[in-house]
Amino acid sequence: MADSKAKLFSDFSSVSTQEWLDKIQVDLKGADFQKKLVWRTTEGFNVQPFYRKEDLEGLKTTEGLPGEYPYVRGNKKEDNSWFIRQDITVTDASAANAKALDLLNKGVDSLGFSLNKTDVSSNFIEILLDNIQCDCIELNFSTCQKHCVKLAEILVQYFQDKGYDPQRLKGSINFDPLAHMMQKGKDLSPVLNFGKRLVEILKPLPYFRCINVNSVLLNNAGSYIYQELGYALAWGNQYLSLLTEAGVPADLAASKIRFNFGVSSNYFMEIAKIRAARMLWANIVNEYHPVNDKGELDLDACKMLIHAETSQFNLTLFDAYVNLLRTQTEAMSAALAGINSMRVVPFNTAYEAPTDFSERIARNQQLLLKEEAHFNRIVDPAAGSYYIENLTVSIARQAWNLFLQTEDEGGMLQAVLSSKVQDAINASNTARHEAVSKRKEILLGTNQFPNFNETAGDKAPYVNPTCCGGHHESGSLSSLNTSRAASEFESLRLQTEKSGKRPIAFMLTIGNLAMRQARAQFSCNFLACAGYKVIDNLGFASIQEGIAAAINAEADIVVLCSSDDEYAEYAIPAFKELNGRALFIVAGAPACMEDLKAAGITNFIHVHSNVLETLKAYNELLGIK
Repeated sequence: MADSKAKLFSDFSSVSTQEWLDKIQVDLKGADFQKKLVWRTTEGFNVQPFYRKEDLEGLKTTEGLPGEYPYVRGNKKEDNSWFIRQDITVTDASAANAKALDLLNKGVDSLGFSLNKTDVSSNFIEILLDNIQCDCIELNFSTCQKHCVKLAEILVQYFQDKGYDPQRLKGSINFDPLAHMMQKGKDLSPVLNFGKRLVEILKPLPYFRCINVNSVLLNNAGSYIYQELGYALAWGNQYLSLLTEAGVPADLAASKIRFNFGVSSNYFMEIAKIRAARMLWANIVNEYHPVNDKGELDLDACKMLIHAETSQFNLTLFDAYVNLLRTQTEAMSAALAGINSMRVVPFNTAYEAPTDFSERIARNQQLLLKEEAHFNRIVDPAAGSYYIENLTVSIARQAWNLFLQTEDEGGMLQAVLSSKVQDAINASNTARHEAVSKRKEILLGTNQFPNFNETAGDKAPYVNPTCCGGHHESGSLSSLNTSRAASEFESLRLQTEKSGKRPIAFMLTIGNLAMRQARAQFSCNFLACAGYKVIDNLGFASIQEGIAAAINAEADIVVLCSSDDEYAEYAIPAFKELNGRALFIVAGAPACMEDLKAAGITNFIHVHSNVLETLKAYNELLGIK
């Protein structure tokens, strides 16, 4: 068999990279290879159109095995298992307990409890955890930052009273003052001093973490991938530095830090991000020289514990079931990259509190990856992929540069106090909103291919309650802008719907068959993003026939759809025939545009248009406010 394979492949001569490039250049017919085929990512590096085995030469990511330092290939050797997590906002201990027990029978093996600070008491925890086998699942708790120490004391005492083996208990307490500083814009740096006490209390529970890096907040605020990773590393290093300076041994400090990453829909880049994160964090922790009880270098302390959450930045109010496609690919990225636990955000989060149905779907999305696709069985399936290995190195390099820059400027705490982090992420938020408005970043169902017949009804953008159940005054620091990518398009479409008048956009298709159909489809998608009713047509024999049909349809907008060459013939007569009875638009950017403008035609839509700003202007012209 081996001989036959060798003979088969010997019939084909190997092709060098240069030969591939020469062939590509011929096919490009003189076009610039760099401009046509090399992708300049928003992460600040180039991606080639193809990679070969030789592109792996010199890459450190391919040298280790799963479970080996620096853990680029994952912390585990045997499988790729992870905890399926669902969060519960607790208002009543008994009700939350009943829900938790129900969830544990439906495939969940990680629970997240969000507690009001007034409920942090022994009796409340006793009721909340009643009949829950705490050593069989992962338990995670979130409450007011100033009450985390009290919560830790209660939990440790509870576990001791119940006779649990500390080695079998896994979970976390979400202590992360830096995250709250960026959320609220208030200086909470004095709260950082609670970290040492918290670590000491939870020392008897080796697998219970308490110092969190919630970089998912940056992801949900629209950060670029390298920014989330770079700042996450500086974030974790800040906590590690503060703890060791306070006298906490490096191995203990590192073993209490947990990273909570967001996962966007950039499929391969997110896989690379998580692989790069483990590698870089391992190198950072190693610099602190963590040692175990025997005085030996403790490489296990260098392992990054990762919880992943699907992104909320790209969730949409309209065509909400498309959110399932986004969160599914995001969950796939996280699972393939190797994480410790995951939460899939319910698809309806953008416009309402999650329902039983949406939470069920979110659970099942992970269960399918485990039970049907078997993503939990293979460790680091991305290993050796020429493309992903190179992405891992590229994203690591960009993130590392940001980490070093942050450290040179005084560290993460100083960067947050000076609002540099918040301002940088908010600038990315603005840039990404701009990209969405111009369709450089596509949100299916929102700025491209909207559902023409969908109405919002009672839907409205939903904002989760604050962590302690109250409202907080704004502080002196900048806070993160968490407006979703679709928010401005949604506001525009809701404005149209609430006005009580749904404008009719009529496609006046004439001339070249292929061009008129293509431009009609483009225009329908363009205008439907504002909630307009669009009427497409097969074509008209004359301008007069088309205008008459538009008037008969009571059109508010008439879009002339033809070829560039024919606009010189059709546009001005159509504009004059319409005579101001509706808004007149030309679909395209023809060479004769200046002549058309001179005749009074001012509205053109094309691939270079800013869709959002154009539609806002049309709403104003149509009297929709």
